[in-house]
Amino acid sequence: MATHAIEIERRTLHGHFSRELPAILSIAPGDTVYARTLDGGWGLEPPHLDGSPRRLIEPRDAKLDSGHCLVGPIEVRGAEPGMTLEVRIGAITPGAWGWTRAGGWKSRVNSRLGLADGAPHLLVWTLDAARETARDQHGREVSLQPFLGVIGMPGDEPGIQSTIPPRVTGGNMDCRELVAGSRLLIPIAVPGALVSFGDGHAAQGDGEVSGLAIECPMDRVELTFDLIEEPRLTTPIADTPAGWVTLGFHDTLDEAAAIALDAMLELMTRTHGVSRPDALALASVVVDLRVTQIANGVWGVHAVLPHGALRGAAGA
Repeated sequence: MATHAIEIERRTLHGHFSRELPAILSIAPGDTVYARTLDGGWGLEPPHLDGSPRRLIEPRDAKLDSGHCLVGPIEVRGAEPGMTLEVRIGAITPGAWGWTRAGGWKSRVNSRLGLADGAPHLLVWTLDAARETARDQHGREVSLQPFLGVIGMPGDEPGIQSTIPPRVTGGNMDCRELVAGSRLLIPIAVPGALVSFGDGHAAQGDGEVSGLAIECPMDRVELTFDLIEEPRLTTPIADTPAGWVTLGFHDTLDEAAAIALDAMLELMTRTHGVSRPDALALASVVVDLRVTQIANGVWGVHAVLPHGALRGAAGA
């Protein structure tokens, strides 16, 4: 299988999804892509604590580049709607800096907490990939758990599609479990798949409650793309170091949870040979429901079945 390197340059970056967006690279199933990424906000440096403007990559189109700074799209030859894209996530190495912001803009969370007005609160982090730590300007440290906030493809509708809300075809999922060593499966909606990725996160809690993680560039991202005919999926799922993960996105938390749970029951019936009622009973014992994010216009919920949590013979 071939390997491909993508450099950061204006032609390899974009800020929207679209089935009409030309591919920057065409690869065969099984090929591996190596790339660096900017932070999701197109930054060449972190925001400044004194509020002065930071350097961003230019030029940018106000309409086409209003979303996350993404690498791609990449055509996977032979990909067709109804197939599944497999993304094997290899090395993910964050850059030297990151940032987190809270409050200062209108959102349902900020409004509910009384933080919508006034200046945003900023943390700027120094990242140490070797020590796996991040330190903010106040000397507080957290552990790194780097992942990409965005891996996804356009839906089958024409025109510009925002990078902000996650969809059935992936995108801005912001799932902290999608670390190195994960295998992500996403339904394909357009010929060629046209997959893009970016929005590096050095660390994030479930929920991404301020609207941002530790936003950072990535010095190295390694992704291997393949095609699978079966199973046919209706929402992204992943085999991660934490366990099997199924994701649901919707305008309501209830429905997002139902989508994630439905996908988990389907996974359990397929992999453990149990009936759907049996899967539900077992899920009530061993599956965790977690709020993926509350920041992206739609709610995200992921169900987690830890590896080894369910052992023994198949049930009824």
